[in-house]
Amino acid sequence: MVAVDTNVLVRFLVDDDPDQSRAARALFASEAVWIPKTVILETNWVLCSLFGLTDVEVARALSRLLSVENVQIEDSTAVGDALALVERGMELADALHLLSRPRDARFVSFDKQLVRRARRAGADRVEELR
Repeated sequence: MVAVDTNVLVRFLVDDDPDQSRAARALFASEAVWIPKTVILETNWVLCSLFGLTDVEVARALSRLLSVENVQIEDSTAVGDALALVERGMELADALHLLSRPRDARFVSFDKQLVRRARRAGADRVEELR
């Protein structure tokens, strides 16, 4: 198994550098690949900030990785659920923060918009801290 850095995942998804993209595709085709949650989060930032993709476009691309047989994503259930929340209006970072909590924990934030978006997206036990 090989764990990949953000730049490898971005090259695999975007194909913006012919040599590096070819190497990334070959790696994904030949090895078991481990992707940490932090790489998922940073990849989202890179693709939105530098490549101009929307959060939803990135979430859809990353969601496809969840079903690739030789790809393992750290905490894949939370990541998959977070990507689904992005489809319903949350930002990925906020969704990952929320879904990485212990199941019996409430999630509190001073960010009123985060709380509103989380509730609209169907998340439970999310509260504004006052």
